[in-house]
Amino acid sequence: METPKNHPDPVQPEAYDKYPSYYGTDLELTYTPQGSVFRLWAPTADRARVNLYAAGEGGEPQERLEMERSDGGTWRVAVDRDLKGVFYTFQIETNGGWLAETPGIWARAVGVNGNRAAVIDLRDTDPEGWEADRAPEQKMYSDIILYELHHRDFSIAPDSGIKNKGRFLALTESGTRTPEGEASGLDHLKELGVTHIHILPSFDFATVDESRLADKSYNWGYDPKNYNVPEGSYATDPADPAARIREFKEMVMSLHRNGMRVVLDVVYNHTASVERSNFNLTVPGYFYRHNADGSYSDASGCGNETASEREMVRHYIVESVKYWATEYHIDGFRFDLMGIHDIETMNRVREELSKIDPTIFIYGEGWLAADSPLPPERRAVRDHVGQMEGIAVFCDDFRDAVRGSTFDEHAAGYASGNIEGHYEPVKFGIVGATEHPQVNYDGLLYSSLPYAAAPSQAVNFVASHDGYTVVDKLKLSVGGDRAADELLPIDKLIHTILLTAQGVPFIRAGEEMMQDKQGEPNSFRSPDAVNRIDWSLKHANRDLFDYVRGLIALRRAHPAFRIPTADGVRQWLRFLDTGDSGVIAYTLGEYANGDAWKEILVVYNGNRSPAGFRMPDAEWRVVCRDGRISPAGGERLSGGDVQTAPSSALIAYRE
Repeated sequence: METPKNHPDPVQPEAYDKYPSYYGTDLELTYTPQGSVFRLWAPTADRARVNLYAAGEGGEPQERLEMERSDGGTWRVAVDRDLKGVFYTFQIETNGGWLAETPGIWARAVGVNGNRAAVIDLRDTDPEGWEADRAPEQKMYSDIILYELHHRDFSIAPDSGIKNKGRFLALTESGTRTPEGEASGLDHLKELGVTHIHILPSFDFATVDESRLADKSYNWGYDPKNYNVPEGSYATDPADPAARIREFKEMVMSLHRNGMRVVLDVVYNHTASVERSNFNLTVPGYFYRHNADGSYSDASGCGNETASEREMVRHYIVESVKYWATEYHIDGFRFDLMGIHDIETMNRVREELSKIDPTIFIYGEGWLAADSPLPPERRAVRDHVGQMEGIAVFCDDFRDAVRGSTFDEHAAGYASGNIEGHYEPVKFGIVGATEHPQVNYDGLLYSSLPYAAAPSQAVNFVASHDGYTVVDKLKLSVGGDRAADELLPIDKLIHTILLTAQGVPFIRAGEEMMQDKQGEPNSFRSPDAVNRIDWSLKHANRDLFDYVRGLIALRRAHPAFRIPTADGVRQWLRFLDTGDSGVIAYTLGEYANGDAWKEILVVYNGNRSPAGFRMPDAEWRVVCRDGRISPAGGERLSGGDVQTAPSSALIAYRE
């Protein structure tokens, strides 16, 4: 057997733009029972071949197929027999040596650990009823309520009541209960009332050994290996190429049938490795950005960054998301470190996905982890989102203002009593990062302008998979003798601000029941004991769960909290003058966004002590006060001076 070279030879970066492009739909494999055609885009290869194997790992090739040069820098070979069940790899020769084998960058089915691609008929992976599968109706992006979860975390705990722990199929099980009798898993999501399930990276990633799942190795999945195949460790049988595909589709269909859409977290900005990546084993150097000295640039902080501005990299990203949208019925995409990508690529993604389904939601992190050779004016960052219609970004001004700085773990936020300097960033989130005459944009934490052309371009959040959970952050930043008793009201206030603000709210799984991570902010490879959802907390913190569920129901019932346009926000949302009292108050009306209520009053008291507020004179019915929600309206108030409890909110309406 020939010994492959470990590293591709370097190529001068300025030559990359001269490579031919190929836009055919037949890259990788075209399968029918009568025959298969393999096509590989490898314009710099001197030779190329396909290796056929009987199994997904081990053994020698049964056959080597020499490929021939074809159109647009591709290589092609056809086989006139049924190859279903066969595994294969591509291999290129360059500068006198064969590189290591790769399943190809377009692989759609793979064996265990994703080292070999598999010949399957994708229609054999469709669950019964798949052709009729449809996402639940969505009228506006502003109607979305995102819920971020990690497959393993969500179901792996012994008390989850879920049979398929850590699997895609966990989200197909109904009727699951905790030992305390609380709904868990899928039924928990339905009970909570969120609209979109954001699943952490679920394509095939590198760090978990799918052949040794008993080792309980853990990762969030931000280490891409095969972009167009589901991760094998979440399947019941990682060695069966069809299992992971079928079970992923069953998960999507289950969520759709239960009223929720599915968002896929995608990580096109870097790969798990560089020299041994499928990209570099196919077209060495092309898919990555390089520094002036030829070294790999690293805006991802993970050792490399992809070059989305190159034609075939952009084509790859666009075709990949289109594939997930069509083959797997995915309803949204969250782009990791979206600022590494260029604006044109993201706009192309939006344009192509809109042809498939204009309601597909696209959002991402509007920043980079480090500097990049991509010119700043071309980066798909937060401040450029106005140039990317139909694409949203996370509002980190809102997060750090409401709960406290991400960069100083002991710094409190507005909701935990640190009022000074946080009024404007909180108000900025309330208006969905749009332009509003009552917001002072000089007072923001990270932004300098109202970057959102519509409030749905701002994803408001207070916690996500990386960084502290809300309760861990509060334990570090809330001091004093009564701190332990104050955590619940502060947590409730944080979620009130989140779920009543304009824009798109985002909830990290477990926040609705005060899930912690034992103080670990960056738990990407921490054990289950740190990351898993502790389902006993739902019963222990049922008060918080019911409160968050009530806020979600209130938001979904009242379009005033979901205004779709910046003009609408300016028309209907008016901040009230509360001086420097620590209180933020505003009204929504009249009949904002077609709401049944004539006017809504929202008041937040960020002080850890009672605060007075001058309520407009009118007949108000209170729906939220002192951490309790009465959807139909309970207490009646006529305006005038009103006392608000420490770390609390008041929501009232008039008919």
